[in-house]
Amino acid sequence: YLTTLAGNGSILMAIGTDAHLQTPMYFFLSNLSLLDILCPTVIVPKMLQIFLSKDKKISFVGCVLQLFFLLDVLGTEIFLLAVMAYDRYVAICSPLHYATIMNKQWCIQLMAGIWLLGLINSVIHTILIFRLSFCGSKKLNQYFCDLQPVIALSCSSTYLVEVVHLLVAGIIGSGAFLVTLISYIYIISTILRMASTEGRHKAFSTCGSHLIVVCLFYGATIATYARPTSSYSGKQGRIISMLYGIITPMLNPMIYSLRNKEVKKALYKTFNLKIFS
Repeated sequence: YLTTLAGNGSILMAIGTDAHLQTPMYFFLSNLSLLDILCPTVIVPKMLQIFLSKDKKISFVGCVLQLFFLLDVLGTEIFLLAVMAYDRYVAICSPLHYATIMNKQWCIQLMAGIWLLGLINSVIHTILIFRLSFCGSKKLNQYFCDLQPVIALSCSSTYLVEVVHLLVAGIIGSGAFLVTLISYIYIISTILRMASTEGRHKAFSTCGSHLIVVCLFYGATIATYARPTSSYSGKQGRIISMLYGIITPMLNPMIYSLRNKEVKKALYKTFNLKIFS
């Protein structure tokens, strides 16, 4: 958790203080770092408190809030990764029009829309889930309040909740995935047509980090949410949830900083100046 805070906090600081990184690509990256701080912050502090104390309980209100913020962050991140893929598509396939298309106002509007969609997604799921009746065992087979383990505790009909869940997950997941897939089909075909080897290498390096992050995040979230609750396995679910909730947010800043010369340069410059000041 501390590694996640330090890594993503460093990227936010580097982007905020370096004039060379005031571009749409790094604007979206700073939002990704913010989400990667928020996601484990929703999960880890309470989880550690439960592990380290005799009190193994979470209140009903605490569970509602935890699920609400978790779904909000995850939904927003799915949309953000799709927008980042579109940004790379415009940069590589239409470089002369990039500044016109991805202008500051449009980027801010995109981000506002992404955060709003994530919020709407979370509100819908949270309201539907906590309208269910809960009786009998209140033991949650998970480290935190997640969608499927909470639904599994209900003693009332979960048909409507599961249908809405699968429909929304399918629309959001497939929509974001299609945007990302189509963007990368055009990106790869454009890169392969480049005459310069150096140009191809530079183009691949700017997309490689994002592609790794997309594979990690999409793989874990699809494995968790794009399936019915009846197929939920406690042990497997806990392992997968650790990937998208804790491991991926920790790895993202390492992937971007290790593969990106501009980020490494900005980090060195920022912390070198801080030390000397």
